[in-house]
Amino acid sequence: MHPTAARLQGRLADDGLAIDVVTVTDSARTAPQAAAALGCEVGQIVKSLVFMRDAEALMVLCAGDRRVGADRLGLTPANADQARAATGFAIGGIPPLGHATPLATLIDESLRRFATVWAAAGTPHDVFEVATEALIASIPDAEVTAVS
Repeated sequence: MHPTAARLQGRLADDGLAIDVVTVTDSARTAPQAAAALGCEVGQIVKSLVFMRDAEALMVLCAGDRRVGADRLGLTPANADQARAATGFAIGGIPPLGHATPLATLIDESLRRFATVWAAAGTPHDVFEVATEALIASIPDAEVTAVS
């Protein structure tokens, strides 16, 4: 396991969310790539996307088969530097939680279609499966809403 994924796994365990990191040979940088590597539905892939609302970074957790309605939500996509500064992780491997500084978070309500979802574990090759409701419960200040 990559050291970054191991650190995330430890950080989440300390916060009460036990995960098992899976390393995939092919890249899991995009939702379709991750779904193909894992043999799951594209919608089960959690896209952890960083946006800016004015000068503040905001995390949006979106189902892999959906797109964020950034204009409707008043958001602008963060660039790579802003995303790394806000989360400590590079685009393509940003986990939905476990950042050095917690971010305001919107969670796509459509993720509740699935009992479990898959999310990045800090690198483009490391992912973890988690019960959808456990993920939501692990981000207590998040807003579950329509993000598309």
